[in-house]
Amino acid sequence: MIRSLKKIALTLGLVVVSTVVQADTSVESLSPELRTLLGKEMQALQKGMQAIIPAYASGHLEEVARIAEKMNNSYILKQNITDNQKQELMSKMPKSFLYLDQKFHEYAAKLEHVAKEEHIELVGFYFYKLAESCANCHSQYGTDKFPNFRAKPGKKDHHH
Repeated sequence: MIRSLKKIALTLGLVVVSTVVQADTSVESLSPELRTLLGKEMQALQKGMQAIIPAYASGHLEEVARIAEKMNNSYILKQNITDNQKQELMSKMPKSFLYLDQKFHEYAAKLEHVAKEEHIELVGFYFYKLAESCANCHSQYGTDKFPNFRAKPGKKDHHH
């Protein structure tokens, strides 16, 4: 969500190791103001994902590129987060959350690029990768909001 987070995530060479229990606790430990900002960011990202589908389906790749660029640059957080909130996010959220966030922005940047280059088949691929990264993050950090991701008795847990 923030360029500095992406740089730190890259330099640390983070791997996904978090569990659902750690994840839910981490999000709950954030200040109400930061949780509100994250919620607004997620709503904006959801709208962006929903807007890409008709643009892609009708061949408006310049619109796909525009939306992907906004997603990569973050709608809310980059403009409204304070230095203290940045530090809070970095200290309270697991490294795996920061890694998943970095991957999401990486895919958004790639989607923007392939849409500008009019590689229609790659637009579909990177849209899929964005959606997959949303589901992966929600399954680890959003099971309160998305209970369908909770492990069900008798089912194998598919977290990475």
